[in-house]
Amino acid sequence: MDQTPLPAHDDNVERAELAAEQQHVDLVYDRVDVAARSASRIAVDGHARAQAQNVGRVREEEQTGLYERDVLVFAAARRIAELDAEHEGLVFGRLDSDKGDDQPAATAASELESLYVGRIGVRDAEYEPLVIDWRAPAAEPFYRATGTDRLKVVRRRVLRNKGPRIIGIEDDLLAPERAPEDLPVMGEGALMASLSRARGHTMRDIVATIQAEQDRAIRAPARGVTVIGGGPGTGKTVVALHRAAFLLYSDRRRFERGGVLVVGPSAAFMAYIERVLPSLGENTVSLRAVGELVDGVKATAVDDADAAAIKGSLRMRGVLSRAARDRVPNAPTTLRVFIGGATVEVDTNQLDNVRRNALRRTPRNRAGAEARKGLVAALWQRFPEDLRTGVYGDREAFGDRVTDTPAFRTFFNQWWPVLTPEAVLRWLGDPRRLQRWARNELTPVEIETLAAAIRSTADFTVADVALLDELSTYLGHPPVQESRDEEFDWLEGLSDGVNEVLTTSERRARAAAARDAEEPDDYAHVLVDEAQDLSPMQWRMVTRRGPQASWTIVGDPAQSSWPDPDEARAAMDSMLSHLQRHSFRLSTNYRNSAEIYAFAGEVIRQTLPDADLPNAVRETGIEPEHRIFDASKISEAAGDAAAELLQLVEGTVGVIVTPTQRPAVERVLAEIGDPRVVALTPLESKGLEYDAVVVVEPDRIVSETLGGVRALYVVLTRATQRMVTVNSTTHWLPSK
Repeated sequence: MDQTPLPAHDDNVERAELAAEQQHVDLVYDRVDVAARSASRIAVDGHARAQAQNVGRVREEEQTGLYERDVLVFAAARRIAELDAEHEGLVFGRLDSDKGDDQPAATAASELESLYVGRIGVRDAEYEPLVIDWRAPAAEPFYRATGTDRLKVVRRRVLRNKGPRIIGIEDDLLAPERAPEDLPVMGEGALMASLSRARGHTMRDIVATIQAEQDRAIRAPARGVTVIGGGPGTGKTVVALHRAAFLLYSDRRRFERGGVLVVGPSAAFMAYIERVLPSLGENTVSLRAVGELVDGVKATAVDDADAAAIKGSLRMRGVLSRAARDRVPNAPTTLRVFIGGATVEVDTNQLDNVRRNALRRTPRNRAGAEARKGLVAALWQRFPEDLRTGVYGDREAFGDRVTDTPAFRTFFNQWWPVLTPEAVLRWLGDPRRLQRWARNELTPVEIETLAAAIRSTADFTVADVALLDELSTYLGHPPVQESRDEEFDWLEGLSDGVNEVLTTSERRARAAAARDAEEPDDYAHVLVDEAQDLSPMQWRMVTRRGPQASWTIVGDPAQSSWPDPDEARAAMDSMLSHLQRHSFRLSTNYRNSAEIYAFAGEVIRQTLPDADLPNAVRETGIEPEHRIFDASKISEAAGDAAAELLQLVEGTVGVIVTPTQRPAVERVLAEIGDPRVVALTPLESKGLEYDAVVVVEPDRIVSETLGGVRALYVVLTRATQRMVTVNSTTHWLPSK
């Protein structure tokens, strides 16, 4: 039998379908409310179990009760957080399926089996599914079914939501010849409707519109390395985030206990994506920009291109290793003590030998005991033999005496202090010292460039963070002095009506924190976005966060800001080559209009003829606009363009400008006073998108930004609808 979509003017059928779907969605929300109240009661019961009379030491049976309290409260809190998550459409899809092509077709819509798909699974009072979790195997046909392989699906329906209210229906009829005559088919396509929506300041999830090639990457095996490639706008980032949510769903014990880390290029990017995972019901993932991977450091400043290239090179390993093992600046160069009636002295060369021997197998901050032994041996060797009697009769007794003298203690504290990576990195600002450490690694020009970059700012840059992490492995942490465990106050946090709970496991974790401080965070899964931008030194830092982890790596070499992508790729391979690899390529650009992306493709093909260019699926009929001005008028011209675009689009406008020009442009934009417009640098624009974009001085973006033309390519692919370039020179424009 034949079936055609419902005519758009059939309002009665449309209203009836909307009402029927709303009735089911209302039932789901009612059950969620019931579940939330149940979880709250469990939390109250868990707190009640802790209301014992005594504090301090508790009996074994009371400890059991407190452990049960911890479990109840933790489980209830997690469930409450899941149910309270901000859901834009708790139920977003429906599948209507028959029994397969080898069975007779259904004669009525009621004969089809219906299954609703949503952000979390919800069951009714009889434990029958009202909606299944999008990550469940039963939901795969919602994303995988096609006209040639429909997986028994007759009609796939996407429900467009605004909060709990259904505002639209989009149907995809996969088997018209098997569709019952009374089966309504509505809408013009959920994906294109989604692509037309205005952009805000945060990324949306795509759980309702995941495409088949994206779904294959999301559900790839958990083990090994999953590489997701593709050009701009193909959804690499959001697919990877949905993969993180899928992994947590499919093996929660492993990935929630071990932790999932998401690494992105900048703080602006992390703020942009931070709501995606919570909207999918996942709140346990750690999100860190690459400038925040070292605890206590939040670097946002960036070096100029030359300095960044030096800091990111693997040549820095040798430089840092020698710096971490060298003499401490301004430390004493001679040890002199008076003991047993004699003055004993160890000179500079002998001190250097002691230092080198102590550091032969041990990181500096853990080698203090070896250094102390070496000094004692050097002093004993120079202690007159005729005085080696009585309390100074053997080296052990001599050592006990000499290390207790004020002269030795003062010397040792100055000669062998606990060093921080931050302090040692600052030493590189001294060109004379740096020349000694880098003479076989860097050219004289590079040495001066690096030293000047270190001296130029009190704040660490993003590239510095990887150097700090490398130094921490050479320095180590000083041994922690073990102390007697303090007696637990088992009911801390429950007295005086305070509802905060500090669990037993948290107490023990805090007590052990100092002992574990020398170990980096070891995650079960690490997701690296914009991976093509990582320098070789940053790859070393990132891989330390998951030596036993599985990995999701997202990137596009054509968008790399690192000047030598092959070097960075080799660094990645050297760290992860032992793991099995699964590769996926996303081929469709859903972000840019076809007109904008065709132009951006021309620009990158001039430099990279083999760049991986996806297909842009959406045409607007609006070509990019290029405006020429005198250099003195560029900031005002950028402001004028932004003001015009704000009138033409509903969402956000990004003004992308080099760091040197940014202050002047920001002053102009401040006069506009519209929160929808934002100024940002090319590197900050990584992974972001706007309804409209103003590109300020593309030639300067090429010359002043690490990555050159590749960085400009990133900038030219941020707009979804309109793009204007503001120029004083036009060398960058593709030749006709």
